[in-house]
Amino acid sequence: MNSINVVGLGPGDKDQMPIKIGKLIKEAEVVYLRTEDHPAVKELKAEGVKFESFDYLYEENDKDFEKVYTAIVNHLITLAEDKDIIYAVPGHPMVAEKTVKELIKNYAKVNVIGGKSFLDDLFQSVQVDPVEGFQLLDSFDLNHDTLNTGQHVIIMQVFNALMAGEVKLTLMEKYPDEHKVAVIDAAGSKDEHIEWLPLYEIDRFEGVYNLRSLYIPPLELDEQVTSLATLQRYIDRVTDADEGDAWINEQTPKSLIRYLREETDELIAAIVNNDSDNWMEELGDVLVQLLYQTSNAEKEGLFTFEDVLETVNRKIRRRHPHVFDGVKATTAEEVDALWQKIKAEEKRDKDET
Repeated sequence: MNSINVVGLGPGDKDQMPIKIGKLIKEAEVVYLRTEDHPAVKELKAEGVKFESFDYLYEENDKDFEKVYTAIVNHLITLAEDKDIIYAVPGHPMVAEKTVKELIKNYAKVNVIGGKSFLDDLFQSVQVDPVEGFQLLDSFDLNHDTLNTGQHVIIMQVFNALMAGEVKLTLMEKYPDEHKVAVIDAAGSKDEHIEWLPLYEIDRFEGVYNLRSLYIPPLELDEQVTSLATLQRYIDRVTDADEGDAWINEQTPKSLIRYLREETDELIAAIVNNDSDNWMEELGDVLVQLLYQTSNAEKEGLFTFEDVLETVNRKIRRRHPHVFDGVKATTAEEVDALWQKIKAEEKRDKDET
């Protein structure tokens, strides 16, 4: 079996490319490229390196990236039937490069030789130590539910105003509109440019910037107001045996039942009255009562909030095979029958143990 040797072109111009990779590329008969749109390619072409790119597949597949990546992988595997080949991608092959992941999954002899990602240069540009914790996210897969506002966040491929606008709207679900972020072009290269802007301005530009990334600094704890983890930290402080709230520390799980009922009744009233403001607030009050209960249970060594989450997540997943596993249940009656069957199986398993 012939080898597919994968190398990274680095984050920018040729000077950012490791010497070993540059030597390998220059000695190759031909180098296959995911895309020719990379600063180092033009420089290497001028030095006589022969490239063949897969840019045409983007047009053939109407820029449906999943189809493009599959087509590239299939082409590379076909080429490898005749000889060893070199496949070059931007940055480092193992950093946010889906074609390489698919290659490794579908071909037995893939050698990832190396490269340099943009991350080292970006951390240096914004003067951040990654040991503090960071998230690297792709603009195409951005979801506000996965954002950790207490960490450094880097978002790749914010290359045009349309994409930047979508990223902005997602980030504004979690961050203040005025939160200062860095727009970084060609980190570490001679063309590097960094601009700090309030979040709401990041899509105010024209043109295409293929080497553009976004850096979002973490929020202070008291600003991480959309995070369940923040509420957990507050509850931990309030219920601390030594420095917490004296009243809550005198309560027991049973004495708190009264307040759980009160808050639940107020929540029900808000729902019945279509009072959306109170509905939202009372949901929060009920959640606090639930966390008070788990705090008491943890102090008694019974279970933790994480145990509660594990139990409910497994239950939701297990009881919805028609949502997650392709089981057919399209009517309310079919769903109820499935539900009853699953609950009966759970009871039987519990009785057996």
